[in-house]
Amino acid sequence: MKLNLPLFFLGGLCILFSISCGKTESSVATPSPEGGLPAPKTATGPPDTAMEFLDIEKDTLKFGFIKLTDCAPIVIAKEKGYFDDEGLSVAVEAQGNWKELLNRVINGDLDGAHMLAGQPIGATVGFGSQADIVTAYSLDYNGNGITVSNEIWAQMKPAVPKNPDGSPIHPIKADALKPIVDSAKAAGNKLKMGMVFPVSTHNYEIRYWLAASGINPGFYFDPATKQVDVPGFLNGDVELSVTPPPQMPQTLEAGTICAYCVGEPWNQQAVFKKIGVPVTTNYDIWKNNPEKVFGVSQEWTDKHPNTWIAVTKALIRAGKWLDASLENRKEAAKILSQPNYVGAPYEVIANSMTGTFEFEAGDKRPMPDFNVFFRYHASYPFYSDCIWFLTQMVRWGQIPEQKPDAWFGEMAQKIYRPEVYEKAARMLIAEGHASEADFPFGTDGYRPATSEFIDGKLYDAKKPNAYIQSFSIGLK
Repeated sequence: MKLNLPLFFLGGLCILFSISCGKTESSVATPSPEGGLPAPKTATGPPDTAMEFLDIEKDTLKFGFIKLTDCAPIVIAKEKGYFDDEGLSVAVEAQGNWKELLNRVINGDLDGAHMLAGQPIGATVGFGSQADIVTAYSLDYNGNGITVSNEIWAQMKPAVPKNPDGSPIHPIKADALKPIVDSAKAAGNKLKMGMVFPVSTHNYEIRYWLAASGINPGFYFDPATKQVDVPGFLNGDVELSVTPPPQMPQTLEAGTICAYCVGEPWNQQAVFKKIGVPVTTNYDIWKNNPEKVFGVSQEWTDKHPNTWIAVTKALIRAGKWLDASLENRKEAAKILSQPNYVGAPYEVIANSMTGTFEFEAGDKRPMPDFNVFFRYHASYPFYSDCIWFLTQMVRWGQIPEQKPDAWFGEMAQKIYRPEVYEKAARMLIAEGHASEADFPFGTDGYRPATSEFIDGKLYDAKKPNAYIQSFSIGLK
């Protein structure tokens, strides 16, 4: 068994110093019974110093990712040596699609992965693959867009509200799309749109955007007939199907779909290729929404609890670095442009990673929060974020039965593991890599109720059923 070691120390021990006015303090919180994490071993030292040894159960790891810019914390943790600082030798491998990635985490081929926020949730509740997948780290907020083909945009644009200079007023709602959808449906040729996975943020975001303008995106279950529809087309005005993220632009260009919701750089790629127009971002659908997480299996965490803390430490440092400066973002865009990572041109990645977003060609607007990795506590695994996904799974029939409010909180506590995050954070504070102010210590795990959605509806995670009932389109 290899021990966690920093770069400056050549032995097999990681020594963390916590000094508090001659009084010994632990830099790591006592583990909760639910956490199942062993307390670090503490060695005897001088009266004013406590030394803690974090034993790494596995020091050679393999993580999976999909070619999207929000894999950045994993890539940066590797490239900037943060994994190395924890005594971890990490390989990162691009995966073909989200299903393959999830399956490889479940079967142990991957130690962990860049995951859709809905994947640990969907797997745990048994929609699609059944497995106990957990997370202690949120990779980012925001980062997605909805792009329509040039043909659809030409039909939408006359009905989109405009500024005095003729530029579209954002956020653009789907109101201008509704008559186009209705006409296509009446002609027996429903519009076909793409999203990346049934439990992806992208699926729920494009559904939310459509439904907010009276467009029914379809259901996975019909309570009246008990019919299950795997693609989720039941009673829909459009047809939403799965397309892997890197294939979105070419699928749009081929005419197989006329719109899609995807993460970057694949919306900006459509602008550069002049094949489509991004009409909204998920920042405008839900301000500062959770997007991806770092997911691992419960079985893996049971075997490697201290390794999980070490990985989380490295990811926290990476997220903090990404949000520290514009220059860091530019450097990150260059790293991500490498073919072994995202592999898109630097200019395409930098278009959104450096605080701007281009809609129509030439209509580039400031959007400093398009990608957020650490600010606003973006990396903290809030229970309320998990609960939002559960409400949407009920709304669209992926969870076919109504659940009591308490169930939502119980599931969130099973899947999201803030106790692991907080242990990692406190160790980083003791090492001088972070400060108390960087983290929401003392939170109950719930972000404040918010109405910062494109339809203005209030989301209070402590009242999930009331939220579900508030939608005119959705299962009750």
